[in-house]
Amino acid sequence: MKTLSIIIFLATITFSVQGQKPNADDVTTVITTLEAYKKAIEKLDTIGTGKLFVSNSIVIESGKVEGRYQDYLAHHLGPELGDFKSFAFSDYKADVTVDLPYAFAMETYKYTIVLKKDNSVIERKGVATTILKKENGTWKIWQTHTSARRP
Repeated sequence: MKTLSIIIFLATITFSVQGQKPNADDVTTVITTLEAYKKAIEKLDTIGTGKLFVSNSIVIESGKVEGRYQDYLAHHLGPELGDFKSFAFSDYKADVTVDLPYAFAMETYKYTIVLKKDNSVIERKGVATTILKKENGTWKIWQTHTSARRP
């Protein structure tokens, strides 16, 4: 019995040292970070979005590793948004789990794009898995993987 008590005591100490407890507002703040990125895309304006990502972030889109967010923005997202007349998300849902210093999000959504050149409409059903990291009290996107298909 004494051995069992010692094991339980050591497990409690280990858990207390290794596992930080998430703040009640962490899930809300993570969702706010995800929504800030989504709103920037809808505005077709990515100014300031770099602050939503850690410096060594990883962006994966539809099976292609795009690299850091800065690279993705310069070579993919930025030029692509320039071709759009509008971009709108709908049916957005985010399921978030916080396990400090990380948070894990699964986002599902639909989006509609209208192209500038001919007003053609593109509709897709998308999903994203995103890992965020809390740095100096701020939630930032560390890795995101998005994919989409025709509805």
